[in-house]
Amino acid sequence: MSVEKMQWLQMAVQVKGSVIASIYKRVIACGLFGVLVSLLYYFKVPVSQPILGTIIPSIVLGLLLVFRTNTAYERFWEGRKAWGSLVNTVRNIARQILVTIEENSHEDKKDKIGALYLLVAFAVATKLHLRGESINNELEELMSSSKYFKLKDMNNPPLEIAFWIEDYLQKQYNRNCINSYQLTAIQQLLNNLVDNLGSCERILKTPMPLAYSIHLKQLLLLYCLLLPFQMVESLEWWTGIVTALVSFTLFGIEAIGLEIENPFGYDANDLPLDAICHTMKRNIDDLISLYLNVRSPQETELSLLPPEL
Repeated sequence: MSVEKMQWLQMAVQVKGSVIASIYKRVIACGLFGVLVSLLYYFKVPVSQPILGTIIPSIVLGLLLVFRTNTAYERFWEGRKAWGSLVNTVRNIARQILVTIEENSHEDKKDKIGALYLLVAFAVATKLHLRGESINNELEELMSSSKYFKLKDMNNPPLEIAFWIEDYLQKQYNRNCINSYQLTAIQQLLNNLVDNLGSCERILKTPMPLAYSIHLKQLLLLYCLLLPFQMVESLEWWTGIVTALVSFTLFGIEAIGLEIENPFGYDANDLPLDAICHTMKRNIDDLISLYLNVRSPQETELSLLPPEL
């Protein structure tokens, strides 16, 4: 058997990352209800009602599920685009700061490196902000102690970090280390960072309309409960199994939409924000290494320490 077929089979039976854990109780309940209907039919109770299949046409339920899933995936994909843009913007700002801002002293070099690490801190703070988590030691190594403790009191830490970066740029402009055109170009990139933050906040704070979610769940439940009455005459004792399979399909699609509509958490189907932040940290470390490659090891070690901006 080829590697591709083995991977396909492994994924088909994989439980981790699937929605089985969140829907199996409902699936079992629907299956047992189908068995109950089969039992009643066996004892000649008139439970066979094929006409019930016209109450909720399959096409109506299918369109509702497709709309639900597509809407959730649009939110997931918008979040991914926002983070992709954030990564590219951080790289562009870092490159602009390294190339365009002049240095007149050793302190200028330390301040420049500190500004680069603040770009990584912006991404990490955005991740924590979207997850509703408080500031932790992920940020402590990316900035000075005074900034770290000040950040703990902020309601929107990423916005505060963006302000610090803007303040650094303005100081360099006032010292004639950067001209107005260069300042405007970097400020525009910094605005893009804040725009990406706003896009993610919009996804996070705009849930699916409650009425729509309730109505879809009611239709799903009603459809799965009416299904055994439609099939029992032709399937008899197989009614419970078929009902469970159909409910597994429908509840699974609805659960997938629910899981991916907020892509900033820790679930297997959420965006890998930790990995993205680590990638940005490695990118900045590489840029700083190139920037310091002609310096002595002692100077390099000193310069890598986050300064007081």
